[in-house]
Amino acid sequence: MKKLGIVITDGVGFRNFILSDFLIEAEKTFDEVVILSCLPASVYSEFVINSKIIELDVFEEKFSTWFFRKAKEVAHLKLHQKNNFGIQDSLKTNTSTSKSNRGYATRFIFKLTSVLHSEKWIQRFNFRQQLSFKNDSKTIGYKTILEKENFDLLFFTHQRPPYIAPLVYQAEKLKIKTASFIFSWDNLASKGRMAANFDYYLVWSNLMKSELQQFYSSVKKDHIEVVGTPQFEPYVLDRYKVSKEQFILKFKLNPNLKTICFSCGDISTSKNDELYIETIANAIQEGKIKDVNFIIRTSPAEDPIRFSNYAKRFPFIKWNYPKWNLSRENHQESWSQRIPSIEDIKDLRSLLEYSDLNINMLSTMSLDFIQFDKPVINTVFGNSKNGLYDDQRFLKYAHIENVVKSNATKIVKDQEELINAINLYLDNSELDSENRKELLQLQVSKPLENTGKRIAQTLLKWT
Repeated sequence: MKKLGIVITDGVGFRNFILSDFLIEAEKTFDEVVILSCLPASVYSEFVINSKIIELDVFEEKFSTWFFRKAKEVAHLKLHQKNNFGIQDSLKTNTSTSKSNRGYATRFIFKLTSVLHSEKWIQRFNFRQQLSFKNDSKTIGYKTILEKENFDLLFFTHQRPPYIAPLVYQAEKLKIKTASFIFSWDNLASKGRMAANFDYYLVWSNLMKSELQQFYSSVKKDHIEVVGTPQFEPYVLDRYKVSKEQFILKFKLNPNLKTICFSCGDISTSKNDELYIETIANAIQEGKIKDVNFIIRTSPAEDPIRFSNYAKRFPFIKWNYPKWNLSRENHQESWSQRIPSIEDIKDLRSLLEYSDLNINMLSTMSLDFIQFDKPVINTVFGNSKNGLYDDQRFLKYAHIENVVKSNATKIVKDQEELINAINLYLDNSELDSENRKELLQLQVSKPLENTGKRIAQTLLKWT
């Protein structure tokens, strides 16, 4: 009898592992499956029938826990900053001039880790972090759950949220094996330390496997498995397929015109989206881009209110506001509590399948559209000198450097380049197709079909 525990940390994890085929395959592969959820249990009512749901109490960090976690993360960045602009940029983001306790503590941590940032010191900070929450009532509650359930393997669908660290700690103490899925294509090469140490790791690609070994030298090669990602599996599942006629009707498009889709990032990293929308809309009005539908998909991580003026100014634009419902108020990471709907998965898939061209600011949506071999343009007008938000700096991030080198997308740095690239791709959608396929193979090294089954069978192998 093999028993699997699945830790769902947020709405994206819900989308990737509940709305894909993973849970279906896990229930076939294991004798028993239990979901440990950082989301309210009620969100699973329509989707989970055979597995038990345990809603976890939300762990909140005390100052001491935050301090050692922060020290661990900054030390990791300091250790790996050489010749890595993305990590150097993350270090800048972590600095603080605040006069609060955490501001003073952050500056002390930067001084401390300028000397103490070896892998041994990172593990010492991790140990101190664990000591800081070992007697916390919620941490003790996690122990009770794990003792009762007696899992053969505890699978974490995301490696970074700080609130999973106490659960990993208790699993370590109880000698329960742990595995984690690396959440996104940029997490290893430009982000801070994982929340904890795991026994096994699932990764998207051979590239990601090499990155994991580079940034986490103690991880054994045979404890890493390349499985692809369930993030894209809905694109090959019949239950999310809609016809082109339904797509055109849903978004009130002209069936005789080609369709441009601009996909927004969230305000924290994609601050120039309004400029890009305005540039495209003006070009359409002025006849520089002719005979197109223009649809915009906003980020599910934020309220689309920042675009309300553009909806009024350009009534010909069609809008797709992702239907992700907020499941819990007053959470320390409120965006994580947004839950995707089936309708939104269908809307997204239809946008990918039936749009003729995508434009975005270097987001993972490039890979979504490339799954359907659609041309992609990446907009980066801002630099350190022109007064705009400097999104050109992301071109020096390791995961984006791979995109630039691939020539799979058009990187545009001003209005003229953007309009020219749009017209070029509208005239020749096959342009750069081979480069797109090569980039996809680099970033997602397994086929979309049977991704959920592949992950479930790998987890069984590790029990």
